Amino acid sequence: MKKYLIERALPGIGNSTPEELQAAAERSNAVLEELGPDIQWIESYVVNDMTLCVYMARDEDIIREHAEKSGFPATRITEVKTMIGPETAAA
Repeated sequence: MKKYLIERALPGIGNSTPEELQAAAERSNAVLEELGPDIQWIESYVVNDMTLCVYMARDEDIIREHAEKSGFPATRITEVKTMIGPETAAA
């Protein structure tokens, strides 16, 4: 599977309560279970008007299917080519 970053435009999401975020995660998880092993949610970052999500997936099509079924838009999907960090400088 490939790693993807998904930008989801969700106006006001940064003001969500813990209960609202829990309900959103439950809805997402239910769709992920329905779609099977070809897609996995790794983590998401909630900012003012969007979430930035990290997923492992077979391809972009299954990410779009998850977005449609869950009701969370996939505004932009970008495949991760490689990762770097502070430790990259020591390589």
